[in-house]
Amino acid sequence: MQMKTLFVTGVIAVSSAISSAAVTGLPDFTQLVEKEGKAVVNVSTTSTLRESSSQMEMDEDTLNLLRRFGFPVPPSAGQQPRERTAQSLGSGFVIDANGYVLTNAHVVAQADTIKVTLTNKKEYKATIVGSDARTDIALLKIDATDLPKADLGDSDKLKAGEWVVAIGSPFGFENTVTAGIISATGRKLLDENQTPFIQTDVAINPGNSGGPLFNMDGQVVGINSQIYSQSGGFMGLSFSIPINEAMKVVAELKANGKVTRGRIGVAVQSVNDDLAKSFGLPKAQGALVSAVDKDGPAAKAGIKPGDIVLKYNGQAIEETGDLPRLVTASKPGSQATLQIWRDKAARNVTLTIGVLDQKDDGGAGKSGDKPAKPAEESSIRRFGLSLVELTPRQLKQAGIKYGVGVQSATGAAARAGLQGGDIVAGIGGTDLSSAAQLRQALDALKPGDSVALRVLRQDGSLFFSIKAPDKTDKTDKDK
Repeated sequence: MQMKTLFVTGVIAVSSAISSAAVTGLPDFTQLVEKEGKAVVNVSTTSTLRESSSQMEMDEDTLNLLRRFGFPVPPSAGQQPRERTAQSLGSGFVIDANGYVLTNAHVVAQADTIKVTLTNKKEYKATIVGSDARTDIALLKIDATDLPKADLGDSDKLKAGEWVVAIGSPFGFENTVTAGIISATGRKLLDENQTPFIQTDVAINPGNSGGPLFNMDGQVVGINSQIYSQSGGFMGLSFSIPINEAMKVVAELKANGKVTRGRIGVAVQSVNDDLAKSFGLPKAQGALVSAVDKDGPAAKAGIKPGDIVLKYNGQAIEETGDLPRLVTASKPGSQATLQIWRDKAARNVTLTIGVLDQKDDGGAGKSGDKPAKPAEESSIRRFGLSLVELTPRQLKQAGIKYGVGVQSATGAAARAGLQGGDIVAGIGGTDLSSAAQLRQALDALKPGDSVALRVLRQDGSLFFSIKAPDKTDKTDKDK
């Protein structure tokens, strides 16, 4: 009985707190939901999936070979993969009274049929006008008119701390309303998606994807797209595509059914304080070019590894991700002016924007087999580097004229980030031509000074700033 009393008291206390808070001005979402919720739809898809047998699938020639030599043949080998029908649920919203619906690309990916259900329970078969996986935007069309449409806002005006509301179908529960605040804007995630996401603490779960994020004026400011979760469910981190970015994609999808993006043919990395110092840059800024596609627009304009892009068409590159975002938004065939930092001075380079290939990897080289013989070392050991010469075959595989392999890295080299298997291919923006060149560059450093080394690692090209150790600093070999 005592537990029951405590429970009831607890409820009364919470109710009292809520009533008190409501008086002090907590937001009321009822009118917003009643008015704007009519434009929110449920998106359901049906897909045919081909299921492979859990046993090894073999072609007919392999099967005949097994039979010929009397080996047992798995009973399911040679059979066609089984097919099954899969269904999925998502959300969306009407952006045009004549039947245009916006949702996520991943909601309708590989769908055989798409059905859109309005809040009045009317169902329509939908077709895909266009879809863009990079921004996770899909534009659908249903055969309907005079639909309630969402009012679109300006996502550029969003500020952290303001209230927002999501409406969607998490786990299939239609017209579910959740609320929270903007946690951050311009959030960049670690994937190919270069969208500056809106981060919120609004409860978003599977099925919410593609649904709208409203501001307190009842305007759509984002499209709910992703969550960060270690459980598969909501954990307080939700990400939405800004509506301003989405509508740029919609315009292209309406006009062409696809999105065409620009490219300049470079791979870039962040500039930290050590790298900035190595290149003589006053502060850490811009995007450091780590690799250049030899047939790309940047190479034709003379851009090379070691250049740091400071501005793109007059717009400052504050973070590395700013450059890919600005480039991909550029129209192929147009001219762009890049301000780059080279040889401790800024200069302008003009190039013609190319067309982005979805499989573009930046043109970085690969390392080869095991190195052959020790490279010239001398005081290189002071930096904790053990280097070896590369064979002509290895150089060809790496796509370079000359480079030295890192057999092991300790001391200053390890602290800089170098590791065994790396290939040192350049010093700053200059290609390496001999091991002696590297030794001389390192010997010239005074204690505390640093130099940027261009390194090939696996399928990428990176810069590492290696700092000259003090005389009292010993490598692992010396200990």
